[in-house]
Amino acid sequence: MDKTDTLAWLRRISGDLATATLRRLEESLPWYAEMPPARRSAVGLVAQAGITSFIQWYDEPASTPWIAADIFAAAPRELLRSVSLQQTLQLIRVTVEVTEERVAGKGAHLREAILLYSREVAFAAADVYARAAEARGLWDARLEALVVDSILTGETDEELPSRIAALGWHGHGAVCVLVGTTPPQFDVDQLRRTARKLGVDVLIGVQGSRLVLVIGRAQLPARAGDERAPDLPFTEIAKQLEPGFGPGYLVLGPAVAALVDASQSARAALAGFAVARGWRNAPRPVEADDLLPERALAGDPLAKHTLVERIYRPLQAHSSDLVATLWSYLDNGRSLEATARELFVHPNTVRYRLKRVSDVIGWDATGPREALILQTALILGSVGHADVRRRPGAARRAQT
Repeated sequence: MDKTDTLAWLRRISGDLATATLRRLEESLPWYAEMPPARRSAVGLVAQAGITSFIQWYDEPASTPWIAADIFAAAPRELLRSVSLQQTLQLIRVTVEVTEERVAGKGAHLREAILLYSREVAFAAADVYARAAEARGLWDARLEALVVDSILTGETDEELPSRIAALGWHGHGAVCVLVGTTPPQFDVDQLRRTARKLGVDVLIGVQGSRLVLVIGRAQLPARAGDERAPDLPFTEIAKQLEPGFGPGYLVLGPAVAALVDASQSARAALAGFAVARGWRNAPRPVEADDLLPERALAGDPLAKHTLVERIYRPLQAHSSDLVATLWSYLDNGRSLEATARELFVHPNTVRYRLKRVSDVIGWDATGPREALILQTALILGSVGHADVRRRPGAARRAQT
């Protein structure tokens, strides 16, 4: 049988081939039988297009590129999302098996043509799925950048939760923001692998020389060989992620209750990152709350509010003696004897009160760094307290 006769015979049996192929698909592929009728019909169109395209290719082998692409053009766009690449290759295998059975005995040339064409179609399928994955990856990257930017600016809206869900965020519970520099060779995949082993999920934003991570505890599927430590504190998690950042300062914002509140952590981390050079021996990473004095001096209202509310007001509410002792201790160069003489008390009394200060607010005035934090808080609290006391008198004078 010459090529002309073979082509005429193939065209005559193409309908039977398509019917036999669909029957074999339903018998041998459980996922195909379980599909809704509309999707099953779409898969059938792809199989039928493959048989028709093979006949056209057999007639004109040089038409391989556009014929292979034409097969998948027959499929609806949503079919790419519901049928995996593995399932597509199974579809190609079944179609080739049915076609080989029907053409058995028609010559080795036709069988070789079928095998060659099936290889081209398999490569075309891989290319289609690779392009779809690349486009989806680019879209995810743009969406992730948009979400991180919304968190940094605090301009959240009703769509933020849905955008976060679209990114496959597995985080739950507390969240914090880590800000550092972008390394010259940034390996985002390695950073995500490290985060997964630590039991956290991350949103990554690259803003020029600045690298921002939004970190949340995650419940990810366990994988063989993965060592996870879901109960690590965020400070330890930041240390483990530190190699993924470039040289320079690395600032960790305070933990917040949920991802929708992450802008609060982001504001603190960004403010701390801007002034971190003010602390000559700042550790890496450093918590944003450890940079409260530098942030307050730079005019950060959040740092000023934090210092007053977490240090000055609790001490003032607990005992005026604690405030007076702390003031005196810091003004006298952290000397117990000088403080005792000024307050007319025993040095042990000073020690006891300083211990009470540490119990109330969690900071120890005997350390040089914490002494700076406490003194800044006392200054800010006293200035604010004086303003409050002056206002009522000023209002009464204005009325008279």
